[in-house]
Amino acid sequence: MQSAFLGKESRGFTLIELMIVVVIVAIFAAIAIPAYQEYARRAHASETQQEMQRLAVLLDRYKARNFSYKGFSTTTATAATSSAYPYTITIVDPDASNATLTNSSAIGRNWVMKATTADEQNYNFLLTNKNIRCKNKTQSNVSYSDCGAIAAGSESW
Repeated sequence: MQSAFLGKESRGFTLIELMIVVVIVAIFAAIAIPAYQEYARRAHASETQQEMQRLAVLLDRYKARNFSYKGFSTTTATAATSSAYPYTITIVDPDASNATLTNSSAIGRNWVMKATTADEQNYNFLLTNKNIRCKNKTQSNVSYSDCGAIAAGSESW
C-alpha cells in the first residue's frame, strides 16, 4: 500500500521550524523592549533638564524686570502639560520655608526648582539659582537643598 503523499513535494513549515522562529522573535523582543524603555527614560530626563533650564532663563528675565523672583508664575511658562509627561516641576522660595514664588510670604531673592517622577528607574532633578544641579533616582533623597550623599546615588548634571 502506497501513501497518498509519496512522490509529492510537501509544502509548509514543520512545527519545529515554527517553534524556532518563535524563540528567535522572543529573544529579539527580550532585548529590544528594555532597550527602548531605557531610551524613553533618557529622553524624558533630557527633556526635563531642558525645561528646567528654560524656566531658569525665564526666572532670570523676570528678576531683571521686577528686581525680585517674587510673583513668578509657571502657569504660562510650563510646557509639559501632557498627561504622558512623567515629571512634576515645582519652583519654590527656599528663604520662605519653600513657599511658592506667588505666595505672599515669599521673599523672592532665591529660587529652587525640583523635578520629580514616579518612575523609580529614572532621575529626580534639583536646580537652584546658586548653581546647584544634581539628580538622584531615589525621590526621597532629593530635597529643596540637595540630592543626598554621593553614596546614596546623588550625581551632578
